[in-house]
Amino acid sequence: MTQAAESCFGEPAWPAGVPVPQAWVEFDVPDVAAAAAGLESAGHRLLHRPRTMPWKQTLARLLSPEGLLVGLGYTPWMREG
Repeated sequence: MTQAAESCFGEPAWPAGVPVPQAWVEFDVPDVAAAAAGLESAGHRLLHRPRTMPWKQTLARLLSPEGLLVGLGYTPWMREG
């Protein structure tokens, strides 16, 4: 989970106060901000709000009640064509 911790929190270790995810899944969505807002309004707490990563993918992430690290992403190069 080192990569996930660095991507979410900018640190190589998962924070002590946040449960360590058991798996990681990402969904590509057309509008990350809208998808994240919808999840927040449904009561989910984001680990981080939408932000554009150095590799130009926009991501927001949350930890599901089942212990999954869930990413909502917009990946421009997957939509070119």
